[in-house]
Amino acid sequence: MVTGHYVQGFDLTFLSLVGLLGLSGILVNNSIILISRIDERQNDGEGLREAVINGICDRLRAVTLTSMTTVLGLAPLLFETSVQAQFLLPMVITIAWGLGFASLIVLFLVPSVLGIQEDIRKFVGRLRGAPQEPLSYQPSATPEAGRE
Repeated sequence: MVTGHYVQGFDLTFLSLVGLLGLSGILVNNSIILISRIDERQNDGEGLREAVINGICDRLRAVTLTSMTTVLGLAPLLFETSVQAQFLLPMVITIAWGLGFASLIVLFLVPSVLGIQEDIRKFVGRLRGAPQEPLSYQPSATPEAGRE
């Protein structure tokens, strides 16, 4: 968002903050779509790692299309030079540039936080003495398996 304002030569204004509110709504919507799909997969019996990977694969198109259509819809305003458009331009810059970065956050940071949260739960469970499964990483297929 700040980068977009810098690149396009605009100062941050009150309308930039209003655009930030709109951007946060889109970001929350995309995160809810992704997390709900991961929860559905976990309820169907998948482990967290598989549910996250498959959930991202399932919702990649929805998150990407939501972001792209919004940015493309705002693109004409980004390049408008009329006096009337100059009033809305800080808000449009915030949403359009911020959405490009926010989409990456949804697709990479949100699943990472889910994994960290699960590791913390397991760690706290171990501290309390509850029997837990080991925290070791178990890949689904190893490169050495095909060499035997």
